[in-house]
Amino acid sequence: MYLLIPRRTCWEITLQVSTNHTYFMREEEHFRYFRGVVLPELTGRVRDKDLRIWSAGCSSGEEAYTLAMIIDEFFGKEKLFWDTKILATDISSRVLEEAKKGVYSNDELAVLPSSWRLSYFTAFDKESSIISDRIKNEVIFRRFNLMEKSFPFRKKFHVVFCRNVMIYFDAETKRKLINKFYEITEPGGYLFIGHSESINRNETGYKYVMPALYRKE
Repeated sequence: MYLLIPRRTCWEITLQVSTNHTYFMREEEHFRYFRGVVLPELTGRVRDKDLRIWSAGCSSGEEAYTLAMIIDEFFGKEKLFWDTKILATDISSRVLEEAKKGVYSNDELAVLPSSWRLSYFTAFDKESSIISDRIKNEVIFRRFNLMEKSFPFRKKFHVVFCRNVMIYFDAETKRKLINKFYEITEPGGYLFIGHSESINRNETGYKYVMPALYRKE
């Protein structure tokens, strides 16, 4: 589904920002919109059943796994007929290794619906749980630097989540990144950013949908 071309320059840039601060259900209204609006719309028009989603700046994996659980619940038995694997990238190898393990404290999981905790997690030890292989296998974790001059993806994405990453970038860096996202977004696709972030609508082809949500028409 995805093609990442490793290049030495990918790891050797002057600007490397990785806050690694995230948690389950952060900015929950995004997930509600994704479940209630985006998925029904996309499943009605993605004819090849190849749904491409990118969690950029995924940190320790909570966002990507949440999306995977939403998708699993949304499709139910129909999921067998869809390719819905999520690409999750970050510049930090350390947090990616943590994300791949899929182990989270029970306190962190308390915000999730009880049905999710029962269906998608099993006890790891007395204080933590591990996400099921069924969900873990739906996420592809890769190291990737958003400051690359171009994005080496074979196909465009229907949905891009890049939330609370750009708040540390200057205006010009953010503008270039948004335009790169635009280029690799399918027509009709969505970009989710953090509520503390904004896009200059005069400098992008994305159309405003609601706070922190934009669409490529």
